[in-house]
Amino acid sequence: MDIYTRKSYWKWYLAAGGALIIVISLLYTRYLADRLIEREKQQAEQFAEAMRMLAKMRTDTTSNYWDLTLHLKIIEQNTTIPVILLNETGEIEAYRNIDERNLDTMDIEDVQKALDRMMKQDTGMIEIVFPPDIHKTLIFTHSRLLWWLKLYPLLQLSLIAAFIALGYIGFSSARRAEQNQVWLGMAKETAHQLGTPITAILGWIETLKAVNDDRPDNQEMLEELRNDVTRLELVADRFSKIGASPELTPVNFFAQLEKNRDYMQRRAPRKVEFDFPDPSGQPPLLVGINAPLFDWVIENLLRNAIDSMEGGVGKITAKVYEESPFVCLDISDTGKGIPAGKFRTVFKPGYSTKTRGWGLGLSLSKRIIEQYHRGKIFVKHSEVGKGTTFTVRLPKVK
Repeated sequence: MDIYTRKSYWKWYLAAGGALIIVISLLYTRYLADRLIEREKQQAEQFAEAMRMLAKMRTDTTSNYWDLTLHLKIIEQNTTIPVILLNETGEIEAYRNIDERNLDTMDIEDVQKALDRMMKQDTGMIEIVFPPDIHKTLIFTHSRLLWWLKLYPLLQLSLIAAFIALGYIGFSSARRAEQNQVWLGMAKETAHQLGTPITAILGWIETLKAVNDDRPDNQEMLEELRNDVTRLELVADRFSKIGASPELTPVNFFAQLEKNRDYMQRRAPRKVEFDFPDPSGQPPLLVGINAPLFDWVIENLLRNAIDSMEGGVGKITAKVYEESPFVCLDISDTGKGIPAGKFRTVFKPGYSTKTRGWGLGLSLSKRIIEQYHRGKIFVKHSEVGKGTTFTVRLPKVK
């Protein structure tokens, strides 16, 4: 199990934990809301009963004294639950907690709009029989407090999500900056360490060429050896440039691509076929690149393509085309392919399907293309067992 598989598991664990918190919060809020709904329903029923009793007291002439204190208190204490009283014909007679204005100063259209809004909400109805036998309806809806209570989990979760997101972004940025410093230090130290043996090897090559002056076959091998050491010098130079702002120079894209093909084809298995555009048959196409760093990217793509071919048999194709204002390069192989779920993962540091190597080639290639050349590199298409196509997109020189 690689590091990214373990990370994906942790993401699922965190997602499951977050979902559990959400469910618990919603269930508990629902419980509180149900309790508050029941309580407000009871308050509305008490309000209706108080109004009925007041009406009865006003019409009952059998008693000289009625204590209205309790019933008036019930009505006055309802400062949260919106209520509207309708007569038998459906006309509005009274209301409470609908609007800051009094009913007497409120337009009937506004009152009707308020009633319409209430009817669209979670509305309750209580039938009240006023003496002598007058049937009226009390329309009530729930308080704004209940509305806020139902909204509270969403607000809470939004704040928690925002806090987690900001923390994650901050932590990721700090970790990425730390990793960048580590890779930068390793790259510069590698370039420094390569310098001494490369210089010594070049000296030994010159010595061997001098003592084999009469051996043309040895001279040819030594020349190829020198080319490889020169390539090592380029590798060291590339490492030394990591972290710096490289200078981009307009070059003929076809000619630069041909140099990479020529170098890699000499070192590839003989059964690997290269199909690249011939620079002599193409008009010059200028692209601003840093040649050593760009060559590194192409070498990585070609080396990965070669390694993906079982038995060292297959074909590598390069296709160049324009998508204004970009120049695009498709490098395709007939190797073992990449699973669809790994198209992004292959560019992460440490990811590799090979038993050797650190899995940094495509990660560094992505940085070189996207950060240094303001371009884009991605897996355009891949099918397991049939091959892969990588696309490199670079801005054209204006």
